Amino acid sequence: MSNLRVVVLVHEDLVPPDSLEGLAEDEIAKWRTEYDVVQGITRLGHEVQIQGVGSDLTPLRQLVEGWEPHVVFNLLNEFQDRAAFEVHVASFLELLNVPYTGCNSRGLLLCRNKPLAKKIFRYHRIPTPAFAVLSKGAKVRTPARLRFPLIVKSTEEDASLGVSQASIVHDRDELEARAQFVHRKVGTDAIAEEYIEGRELTIGVLGNSRLETFPVWEMSFKHLPEGSEPIATARAKWNRAYQKRVGIDTARAKVSDEIARCITRMARRIYRSLEISGFARIDLRLTDAGELSFIEANPNPDLRQEEDFAAGAAAAGIGYDALLQRILNLGRSHRQPWSE
Repeated sequence: MSNLRVVVLVHEDLVPPDSLEGLAEDEIAKWRTEYDVVQGITRLGHEVQIQGVGSDLTPLRQLVEGWEPHVVFNLLNEFQDRAAFEVHVASFLELLNVPYTGCNSRGLLLCRNKPLAKKIFRYHRIPTPAFAVLSKGAKVRTPARLRFPLIVKSTEEDASLGVSQASIVHDRDELEARAQFVHRKVGTDAIAEEYIEGRELTIGVLGNSRLETFPVWEMSFKHLPEGSEPIATARAKWNRAYQKRVGIDTARAKVSDEIARCITRMARRIYRSLEISGFARIDLRLTDAGELSFIEANPNPDLRQEEDFAAGAAAAGIGYDALLQRILNLGRSHRQPWSE
């Protein structure tokens, strides 16, 4: 394996230090992904330069043109504090003609627009909840074709931003209040979809044209308070104290071989229909009746060593450093359809 020049692209506030010594757990958690990736790439023997970006891409262009990296490891999931602008960073890298890891710009555009992605799901006969878009600045109306309860989220943000137990609404008044919350606090349109009671499952997918899927993973809630629903809220994902209090755990899901095969088949169909490349996590629900409902596709999911995607890879026999190398290789080998 030849040594590579690798630019690790991160948010300017998440540039990791060289060591964790003397740092508190809460402080480390902010940039743990960035730290794990940089350390892993360094262990692989590659030469690394970290580039932080906030609202100006000029330093990135200067580094790429001056250092001529073999690949950019893209960990930037927002630009100018907007998740929807993530796609423009990928497009910028394409304009610089430099290979980069993770999803291509077209796949990001399709996935980050949740209503559009769901329309594509339906076209490809992928089961997904019925939904409606509640536009910012417009009067919130209760969609007649939807059945309560509904779950209300941002149409473009990820990482469960703005998602809490209050996101599940049971009547018109709650729907209006939550949609206005998303409009006001998150700053985007809202999407309301029928809430599917069931198990919270995910599956990791790795590849460009040839795909590999990992074992199905499950988020479980051992001590969920009465009246709460088992959903991946922002607190459930990022608040360690809350995770311990309600007994949140993630592990390989205990599902039948038939259901596992169906999830794998559908995940591959989703990956290809949304033109994803690199790697992604597909989120879904499994009801007590054994019915599957696919919620969304998340390109470039969290790559912390302890997170679900890396854990799923490990369960498939791919260690963390080997996973990073695979992602690097996929980034270098990917060719955009319009460049061929």
